[in-house]
Amino acid sequence: MPTVLSGRALAVAATATALLATALATQTAGAATTATTTATGTDKVLVIGLDGVVLDRVKAANAPHLKGLMAQGLTAKSTLYANPMAATSSGPGWSTIATGVWPDKHGVKDNSFTGKNYTAYPDFLTRAENAKPSLNTYAAADWEPITSTDAGGPIFSAKVDKRLSLKGDRDGYGTEDPKIATAAAAELQGQNPDAAFVYFGQVDGAGHSYGAASQQYLDAIGRVDALVGQLLTAVQNRPTYAQENWKILVTTDHGHTDAGGHGGSTIQERGTFVIAKGAGIPAGSVRDDVKLVDVAATALAQVGVNPGSAIDGVPVNAPDDNDPFDTVRPNLQARVDETGIPAGVKGFTHTPPAGWSVDNSKMGTGGVTEWAGWAFATDEFWSQSQRDQWRELNVRSRDVFSVADSDEWDDKTHTGTFDSTLITPKWAVTGASTKKLTFQTHYRHEAGQSAQVLVSYNGGAPAVVKTYTADAIAKAESLTLQVPAGATDVQVRFRYSGNNNWFWTVDDVRLG
Repeated sequence: MPTVLSGRALAVAATATALLATALATQTAGAATTATTTATGTDKVLVIGLDGVVLDRVKAANAPHLKGLMAQGLTAKSTLYANPMAATSSGPGWSTIATGVWPDKHGVKDNSFTGKNYTAYPDFLTRAENAKPSLNTYAAADWEPITSTDAGGPIFSAKVDKRLSLKGDRDGYGTEDPKIATAAAAELQGQNPDAAFVYFGQVDGAGHSYGAASQQYLDAIGRVDALVGQLLTAVQNRPTYAQENWKILVTTDHGHTDAGGHGGSTIQERGTFVIAKGAGIPAGSVRDDVKLVDVAATALAQVGVNPGSAIDGVPVNAPDDNDPFDTVRPNLQARVDETGIPAGVKGFTHTPPAGWSVDNSKMGTGGVTEWAGWAFATDEFWSQSQRDQWRELNVRSRDVFSVADSDEWDDKTHTGTFDSTLITPKWAVTGASTKKLTFQTHYRHEAGQSAQVLVSYNGGAPAVVKTYTADAIAKAESLTLQVPAGATDVQVRFRYSGNNNWFWTVDDVRLG
């Protein structure tokens, strides 16, 4: 049975002991997971969570340690969901980071934690413990739900070998953050954690009190950056550091508006990032296809745990370079008819990837230029065309995806109706066999729409293999194709027709 220990029992250094006299910690009993257990390998991971941090403000702040990690590794901007999937709040955000799945799976939609499903989708430290009980795991935070049963938690379960929980303040000065840093640094340097999560909350407090555009917000980032440096120094001062392979990840749970606040659907509130440094990650690299769910996947891969399809994330050092839609990023343009998208955002094109085509022979004329037939767009661009109509829920598409949006197209005078078909290249197949057609899809339905997947073999007439008659929200689709005898190639079509309301996105189309 887990034993509840005082903060004093968790501290290693004498100074840390004094600071942590009021802390709560839990430690799972068992000789295989004591603090002095020798690691079974040299691969280790540290995830640092910074609450409510805006990446552009990090770049503007006095933050040499965070900027150093960016220069030495990967920087990736990303965007979150919004309601009704979940609010851009800490409960859903840290649950997504910890579990590696989106809120439609882990169940946390707001800070009430009502509906949480950590049993089916546990945090990455718990997954590591379940797969490899010999691993030493550690979590420290001063927002209680992360490591304590208070306020709906804990996000990180009692299976984690050591959990430190302090009651954090939200005044923007973060008096508890230094205590977390001191204790975590002592653990990282003097003990033997294989996987660790450390959280700092004061930047979020500054955002709420002063706004993300304020000097106080920048100052809070600077103070937290110093604490990040304290953790990095502790790792580097480990006696066995030269024989170890560390991966460091830094991330945030949501953004902030310039005036302060989050929870809504603006791109500022939905803004997040992942910074990662370690083997297999090119220095100074910038990516557009990384999501928050990838933090857990990366941490698990680093300690040799492969959850497979049980989570939504993929390791950042194993990028997928096979999605053809992402190749059109150099062709992306700024807005033409849309007015809600900032003029500087380049995020759409009608130029398909090599080998793909769009048949607009049945399309009406006129309408909003950006959405005149199937287009290729980014979330930052498309979701800002009209907020709060579920575009923000397209979380399983990455980087550039294809989109047919009759709702937005209809917002400008046109003749005829929306009727456009996206066509794949011809792919080689063997007759009298089966193939799996997989893709990510996000479809919002209304009567009068038609959304169909059709296939043709050897240039024959296309046949319908899937018709959508109800919403398919942020779904991973898998269709079994029965390849007829004598077939040598197959071609897939995605046909969407309708007027006002709503849309269909398709991404990462593969024939397996």
